[in-house]
Amino acid sequence: MALDINEFVKRLKDAYKAWNAPVITFMAGIGATPFEVLIATLLSLRTKDEVTAPAARRLFAVANTPETLLALGEEEVAKLIYPVGFYPTKSKRIMEISTMILDKYNGVVPDDLDELLTLPGVGRKTANLVLVEGYQMEAICVDTHVHRISNRIGYVKTKNADQTEMALRKKLPKKHWIIYNEILVAFGQVLCRPISPFCSTCPVADLCPKIGVTKHR
Repeated sequence: MALDINEFVKRLKDAYKAWNAPVITFMAGIGATPFEVLIATLLSLRTKDEVTAPAARRLFAVANTPETLLALGEEEVAKLIYPVGFYPTKSKRIMEISTMILDKYNGVVPDDLDELLTLPGVGRKTANLVLVEGYQMEAICVDTHVHRISNRIGYVKTKNADQTEMALRKKLPKKHWIIYNEILVAFGQVLCRPISPFCSTCPVADLCPKIGVTKHR
């Protein structure tokens, strides 16, 4: 039986209000600018939310625009964002991105996917998240949770995040695009874990075929 995606999203939207929102969503909800969303997303790559959030707060308390970050310098940025994963590389990327946004885009983060993808170190996941959380535009951001869960529930059958994004663009109703990443990231962090998910307390367990799940709680 095909998954009822509308019911799936509805139930998760109701349930996830009790869970902690992903850090970038939380930041956007308290008024983060598109530039802050972009830099925070860069910091979050291969880094847990509990490390990303304080690092972003430390950095933005000192500098939160391309101009002020460039004035701060690469070494000082690296100190402020430590211990996020790959912090020396990310500090360098922040300098490069800030320079490019000032020189090419007059200090304004572009609201176009193809333009965002030209920024150093920005891939499809980051670019789509900036569109969703920075500009509230319809886009599909696919991280490890979205890729894994979309396949686990049988909604797509794909091998990597890029394939999942393209499959979702064709299949997922547009009304769910903005919220889909947000609820699936929270769902994946709290209940739908990669190994031994909490199916006994899952609000969508009866809808899910549990593809690939060999053990659950």
